[in-house]
Amino acid sequence: MNYTKGTGELKNWIVSENEFNSNNLGKCEAIMCLGNGYMGVRSATEEIYLNETRDHFVSGTFNKFDENEVTELPNIPDFTKLNITLDGERLDLEKGELKNYSRDLNLKTGVITREFNWTFKGKEYHFISRRFVSLKELNLMAMEVEIIPLNIDSTIIISSGIDGQVTNSGAQHFHEGEKRIYNKKFIEMISTTTTTKIGFVQMTTHTLKKDGVEIEIAPDLNMDRRKVSVGYKVDLKTGEKLTFEKLCTVNTTRDLPHDGKELKDIRTFSLNQLENLSKIGFQTLLNESAKEWNKKWQEIDIKISSKEEFDQLAIRFAQYHLIVMTPSHDSRMGVGAKGLSGEGYKGHSFWDTELFIMPFFTYTMPEVAKSLAKYRFETLGGARKKAEDNGYSGAMFPWESAWKDDGEVTPVWGAVDIVTGKATKIWSGFIEQHITCDVAYALWQYYMVTKDEEFMENYGFEILFDTAIFWASRLEWNEEKKEYHINNVIGPDEYKEHVNNNAFTNYMANWNLNLAIEYYEKLKNEKPELFNRLNEKLNLDLNLNIWMNKVTKIYLPQPRGIDGVIPQDDTYLSKEIIDLTKYKNQDHVGSMFKDYSLDQVNEIQVSKQADIMVLFYLLENRFSTDIKRANWNYYEPKTLHDSSLSLSTHCVLASDMNDKEMAYDLFRRASEIDLGPNMKTSDHGVHAASLGGIWQCIVNGFAGVRMLGGDLRIDPKLPENWNEVKFPLNWHGVNLTVEVTKNTLIVIRNSKNTTEVKFTLFGKEYVLDKKIEIKY
Repeated sequence: MNYTKGTGELKNWIVSENEFNSNNLGKCEAIMCLGNGYMGVRSATEEIYLNETRDHFVSGTFNKFDENEVTELPNIPDFTKLNITLDGERLDLEKGELKNYSRDLNLKTGVITREFNWTFKGKEYHFISRRFVSLKELNLMAMEVEIIPLNIDSTIIISSGIDGQVTNSGAQHFHEGEKRIYNKKFIEMISTTTTTKIGFVQMTTHTLKKDGVEIEIAPDLNMDRRKVSVGYKVDLKTGEKLTFEKLCTVNTTRDLPHDGKELKDIRTFSLNQLENLSKIGFQTLLNESAKEWNKKWQEIDIKISSKEEFDQLAIRFAQYHLIVMTPSHDSRMGVGAKGLSGEGYKGHSFWDTELFIMPFFTYTMPEVAKSLAKYRFETLGGARKKAEDNGYSGAMFPWESAWKDDGEVTPVWGAVDIVTGKATKIWSGFIEQHITCDVAYALWQYYMVTKDEEFMENYGFEILFDTAIFWASRLEWNEEKKEYHINNVIGPDEYKEHVNNNAFTNYMANWNLNLAIEYYEKLKNEKPELFNRLNEKLNLDLNLNIWMNKVTKIYLPQPRGIDGVIPQDDTYLSKEIIDLTKYKNQDHVGSMFKDYSLDQVNEIQVSKQADIMVLFYLLENRFSTDIKRANWNYYEPKTLHDSSLSLSTHCVLASDMNDKEMAYDLFRRASEIDLGPNMKTSDHGVHAASLGGIWQCIVNGFAGVRMLGGDLRIDPKLPENWNEVKFPLNWHGVNLTVEVTKNTLIVIRNSKNTTEVKFTLFGKEYVLDKKIEIKY
């Protein structure tokens, strides 16, 4: 991989593959994924290989293959595969001689370009392809292939269409519907998901040019089981260029514009849509999409002056993927843990969204954050049902969420137990319950940063109250100690199952209840009409008494007197301590499970990821720097960072403790999870939460931006090899530009919004007019 490719205006905008290896296809398929939030297309090559994974997902179109499996995003019929033969030889880069190979993802325009020279049996061809998913036309994906025979006249045959024989790792989610070719030009395939009955209309069309001039060729027409295609045969003289353009559209019965429409009407719409797009043409459609990307980058681009050029590319790579994976067009849909780049985690949403992805949007693109927050309101019915099914009250959010009505979708069984040989039970869906306070925290953070009263009145306050009702019902009275406990849970550290009093969970539940009490009083006094509506629905008067009685009696683990260490749970500090050097220096995450089962790991002082550290991040004012340092020194050496969520949290905490060298090292390690040299880390898709975490490393960590109790704080701690970072920030509806150097902070107001903006810098409060420059 060559990560710093790009010169001039494209410097640090290009992610490039400069060597083809069919054993490592998954890496670039995932990290060069294309998308627009509505759909995502894994970037498989045009020609086929044994180890490829062709995935194309449409947000929110979940289906359940079998009653014994959980719902997942179905892999829809494929557009991207082309069968290309050159003088009777199938294009195959595993054969012959390959020269000047490159595949570039342009983060600035959302276009992937592939170029090489291929020689086989003495015949040499030059090959260029371009592909994009439109940021303007959400239903559109387009691709273009150029082929030039360099030293011979040649006959080229290209077969292209729609291939419905793809699956989700063997699971077929579709009933086959009608296939048709209109006027030998417009190809259609209709499919319907097996259980959710979502109809898909996919269409494609082709245009051929010779040396830039469009040519008409009568194609061969082909239909087979779950396949429909056309074939074109073109004779080229040496040096002539064949250009093959393909436009593809997807529409579904779940799309908001098609709500209530019959499939036949969507089919008519799709055909008209594709006919109109084909008149516009590939290049113009690409230009229009690139313009939309340019507008987006003007909103979000972060500029870094660093001795390491990789740092600039890393944040742009992260922001690119955050845009292409997030379904900002429809609040009924969340963000998958792998985005739309692979089958990993089946497209499900976790706490990853609230604590790692959503902050980027909250501080930068609040309308998108609002859509993600509304998704949790859409799923409130399922959260209430989960609470009721488990014997609790209020809203108990699923650990894994899919479509808004699906409820809990965490699989029950996972990887092999090396001791028993059986599948390991996944307990997260049953007892990893901190997701509920994570949702509450993200909504509150959104409210504090944006002051979006309309959202809170219609959605947010109801969730905050209902999550508090859940926690009050979840608490268990310990008669001996005269306090409330939360027993039998999994905290953020998923290597510790069935623990009592996980510190993160207990503190955050306590925070959730206190917040509900605060807003009960506030709404009753300031918004009586809203209060009465929610009181009638949720019986707030009764619940207030319950909250008040319980909140002060929740057990909150305190620092030990001997060293200041807060017990992660009731038993962590009494478990066996072993030498973890081998696993801390591992090349691949999860290597400990080559030697131990999960049950055995559960009895060792070892952590998968940040746990106490996340608590220090979210509730930082409750803990002193000395306590944070003491717990860092104890827990970090025992943390394997086997979760991609862990490094960015530790990076921010290292910045808070002014350990600049450690913070930068953790930032680089987090950045290299997907963008680094390990060619197997991203096979199942990119790590969505880690990409959100990279933004947090820079803005919340190095720049020190934090919302604390509703107030804005900026305490910069730039890495030693950074000279400056400049980034956009939205605070209370005001667009700001923040510039941080080694000893200067500049904040600029970029909008006509006259809302007062106050912030603190190293403890001193400032009020922004139009621009303020502060030396420190």
